[in-house]
Amino acid sequence: MSNSYPRRDQASGIWKLNQITKNIKDQGTWPKSTCRGLFGGGENPSLSNVVDFITIESAGNATNFGDLTSAGADGGGCGSYTRAIFWGLRTPGITNEIQYTQFDSTGNCADFGNLVQARSYTGGGGGGNNTRSIMAGGSNGSQYDNIEFINPASVGNATDFGNLQQAKYSIGTTSNNTRCVIGGGYHPGIRDEIDFVEIASTGNAKDFGNLTSTIQQTMAAASPTRAFWAGGSAPGLVNTIQYVNLGSLGDAINFGDLTASYARGAGTSDGRIGIAAGGINPSATNIINQYNMTTAGNATDFGDLTVARARPGGTSNNHGGLAFDNPRAPELYSPTEMPLNTGGSGLGNIGLFMGGQQESGDTIVSTVSWLNVSTTGGFSEFGNLINPLNNGMGTGASTTRSIAYAGYTPVSPYYSGVAQYNEFSTKGNYADFGDIVTDGYSLSYGMSGSLTRAIFSGSYVPSSPHNSDQIAYVTMATLGNASDFGNLLGNNQNGAAASNSTRGLTMGGYSSPARINVIQYVTISSTGNATDFGDLTEVKDSPTGGSSSTRAVCAGGNSPTQLNIIDFVTTASTGNAQDFGDLTVARSSLSTVSNSLRLVFMGGSTPSYSNVVDYITIASEGNAIDYGDLASPTAGSGGSSNGHGGLS
Repeated sequence: MSNSYPRRDQASGIWKLNQITKNIKDQGTWPKSTCRGLFGGGENPSLSNVVDFITIESAGNATNFGDLTSAGADGGGCGSYTRAIFWGLRTPGITNEIQYTQFDSTGNCADFGNLVQARSYTGGGGGGNNTRSIMAGGSNGSQYDNIEFINPASVGNATDFGNLQQAKYSIGTTSNNTRCVIGGGYHPGIRDEIDFVEIASTGNAKDFGNLTSTIQQTMAAASPTRAFWAGGSAPGLVNTIQYVNLGSLGDAINFGDLTASYARGAGTSDGRIGIAAGGINPSATNIINQYNMTTAGNATDFGDLTVARARPGGTSNNHGGLAFDNPRAPELYSPTEMPLNTGGSGLGNIGLFMGGQQESGDTIVSTVSWLNVSTTGGFSEFGNLINPLNNGMGTGASTTRSIAYAGYTPVSPYYSGVAQYNEFSTKGNYADFGDIVTDGYSLSYGMSGSLTRAIFSGSYVPSSPHNSDQIAYVTMATLGNASDFGNLLGNNQNGAAASNSTRGLTMGGYSSPARINVIQYVTISSTGNATDFGDLTEVKDSPTGGSSSTRAVCAGGNSPTQLNIIDFVTTASTGNAQDFGDLTVARSSLSTVSNSLRLVFMGGSTPSYSNVVDYITIASEGNAIDYGDLASPTAGSGGSSNGHGGLS
């Protein structure tokens, strides 16, 4: 499949206002105005107050825009849709100044506020989106690891965000609209590590991977899916361009070459075309290079700055953190070319099948596959968990983000101590979200939570009696450690989980020394202990759960042999479960995904490993229907989807 409909050059026909708004915000193909790239300050060798601009869609020489509030160099640049921000200039003293101007005008910059820490030598760029601009690293004689942010729509002083993994300067900082990456730099010595933070959160940077080599003074830019570092010093001048995929974690890959070797310039983009402007090669230059961020290849000449200079700051009004066009992987589209991951109202259709233990080699895996919940058929590769996981990892999801919590690992101490996450909109590997509350595994199979919170209940823990009554939660839009929610009615492991937008249910499980049939619930928006709901039709452990906005379903399990029973309850009421129908194959330790209309059951134990995938229509009772098969018989996996009942 190709782009979302309509394409930029085919935006015609009758569209409702809400369709146009959604396309602009989420799908990225409605036409927009041209993109300006601004470059402020620099030196050659005296300090400059020049601000000039280019129209990135059309090659050519830069044009004078106006002036900085004072001549300076070695600052950074950020931008929103409307404002260009320059910060941290050397004038020649190191300043804490933040200044701004409007992209759609020409004229001089004005005072915005002050940084928390005066600094310079930041690398000419910054990250952020339309609501936050991120400034990181730098030097004022001492090297800094500070990360700060501002709201570009206001004026005022910066706020502390967190810290880099290592104090350094001459770094390359860029972002898409959710994730900011900081590559290379100096101190001590030239660096190759890539740090990242989630823009919507606050906290310290985490490890992303490594550049292809140690490098500093590089020119960073981004598309909605890729981050680029062009040129730099290693310590000699280089012309290489390298990139990473922002939806995953990993090392940089070679992309191509600039037309010349240069460093200490400014990088920016319009989300498609990357720009590397100014710098030294080896004296101050006015060179502007461009490269197509969607393909691999060498850069070409764009034009010239108005004044040759090194160390300018750069930004644009449609860089990777702002770009309207945020393409999904082509196969994440429906036959009508609308994205599957629309989410909301329980209608998202992306289901993820995560980890588990495969029959082949009896191996615990980290692989994540995806399916279209609304169809029948097969699975496609999505990415990988941080580590191989099995046996009752907790799972949760919002319309945009998938969470995997704890789980069994094949190495001591045999449980994962972290929650990890990924975005439905882009395929890739999971990243660290934060720490779990209680060490253990064998949490409830299925998903419980709302649009904002994911709930995880029960587990197997190392200490006697080995079952835990712990309920924990995370707020999915931010990064951070899980928090204590309350307690189940008793110690429990291997139950089933389901929810609507207000109630989270735990159904069945094992409470030493016996299996149970108890259904219990919590109110997701509060904290507190579980309340009795009613009973399942059978005592069972290792079933799985799923839901629509009105019904919660509990399927399979063992008692002690594998069951094919599917139970259901009305989530908003209380009472005992009723018989729904039967799975196509009796099994336990299976995983579930849903789109609120349909519930898909994947794999499990029969007691041998199963590759069976079947489904039900949640609103009507009856037996499950064959969906297709897993690539390999697998049990103990997790399931996550962007349309489950808690999102309705």
